[in-house]
Amino acid sequence: MTPAPSDTNDRRPLRDWATLLALLLAATAGALALDGEISLTSQAMLYLLAVVLAAYRLRWVESTICAVAAVTAFNFLFVPPRHTLAVEHHEHFIALAVMLAVALAISHLSSALRRESALARLNERRARHLQQVAEELGEAASEQEVLGIGERALQDIFTGPCVLVLTDAQGQLLDDAALDATRRDGLRCCIAEGAVLGPGTARWPGLEAWYVPLGTRGHAVGAACVQPAVAADVDTREHAQALCALLAQAVWRLRLSAAMRAAQAEAERHQLQGTMLAAVSHDLRTPLAAIIGAASSLQSQRDRLSAAEQDRLLASIGGEARYLAELTENTLQLVRLSGAGLQLRRDWESIEEIVGAVLARVRAHDPSRRIRSRVPAGLPLVRADPVLLAQLVTNLLDNALKYSEGPVDLVVAEQDGELTLSVKDRGPGLTPEDEAHLFEPYVRGDRAHGQRGAGLGLAVCRAIAQAHGGRLTARRRSGGGSSFRLSLPVDMEQPSAGQ
Repeated sequence: MTPAPSDTNDRRPLRDWATLLALLLAATAGALALDGEISLTSQAMLYLLAVVLAAYRLRWVESTICAVAAVTAFNFLFVPPRHTLAVEHHEHFIALAVMLAVALAISHLSSALRRESALARLNERRARHLQQVAEELGEAASEQEVLGIGERALQDIFTGPCVLVLTDAQGQLLDDAALDATRRDGLRCCIAEGAVLGPGTARWPGLEAWYVPLGTRGHAVGAACVQPAVAADVDTREHAQALCALLAQAVWRLRLSAAMRAAQAEAERHQLQGTMLAAVSHDLRTPLAAIIGAASSLQSQRDRLSAAEQDRLLASIGGEARYLAELTENTLQLVRLSGAGLQLRRDWESIEEIVGAVLARVRAHDPSRRIRSRVPAGLPLVRADPVLLAQLVTNLLDNALKYSEGPVDLVVAEQDGELTLSVKDRGPGLTPEDEAHLFEPYVRGDRAHGQRGAGLGLAVCRAIAQAHGGRLTARRRSGGGSSFRLSLPVDMEQPSAGQ
């Protein structure tokens, strides 16, 4: 499919003429060697064999000249009177005329057959080329990959220089700053018209290249500029159009998939927000009612209440207010993490400092000191949002304290290029049904029996882990209890001491 180099094209005529002369000399030498041993008709067959070989090996012009030269040489050397072009008998003249006609017919048919065979082989190579490109495009996961595949495919067909550009959602060319004005105008025009421009197309025939759109009018996703462009080479132009059609389909597939994912994510976000609104509005009623009732009692009947009863009402207000604060914080974080275009405020953070700050807060509500921590020194830094990561660890520890009565282990370690943080308890553990839906919002397992909550904590934890490129998993412990494990990626290039 790639045009032959110019030096090869320059050498071919010399090689063809040398082949023609060698065939004629071989036929003449054979006929002279057998002169007197075979008939005139057999000698003519030797020249006819040379014509057939020339028609098979040479182009139409050389093979035709070989046919005429063979008849002329045979007449001059062997047909009486010899060494003249005169013909002694009418039957010799008829034989020479028939020989010339047969030689020309063989030359013409062989040349046509050779052209058809070459065209069939070319079409087969082009079909295999399109199939290979289609297979590569089927595995492409980004528009840049499609662009790279298309550029390589154009280089396989044309000597170039070729240009392939895509358009954005508004139909503007991407990365066109390096293009000259002529190519930029040609690409834009072929996209606007949705048609091929250039030699042999009746649209801008004076151009030196073909401008092929990727798609149809109004739906083009890019364009290609290919050269050299020969007006009479319709097959090559159609092959370029077929290639651009494959590229357009690949880009459409990627953009359609991206649009579907965005629409699905938006629908899920709206559904999640609606679910949150319904659930939160329900979960807010009970603590608000308790706060209002306790506050009204203190306001209207303080003189009639004993000090113990007043302390109990104040404790109820404080507990319900803390529950509302926790519920609100988890809800807001889940909405934020579920939104599109989330960008975390990530920086190099020490997991030891984050865990230490969390333990200082959580142990204020853990007078029995049930939490046992193992955090080795010298752990690598992680790029994280410290507020979100602290909320994740806090939720895991609060859940472990709430749903178990024994010690709670917090273990941090580094292994296999990851930083792991595990929270283990000896509570009632997880059932298989819990594990299937544990991290979904507003889902509470069997072990939550008797404990109040909205079922948001673990959903928030998973969202925070995923936002940091990590994983949060849960499993049942042998001997009872649960283990929650956070895995965060560790960058190989750690910041220097001065950063």
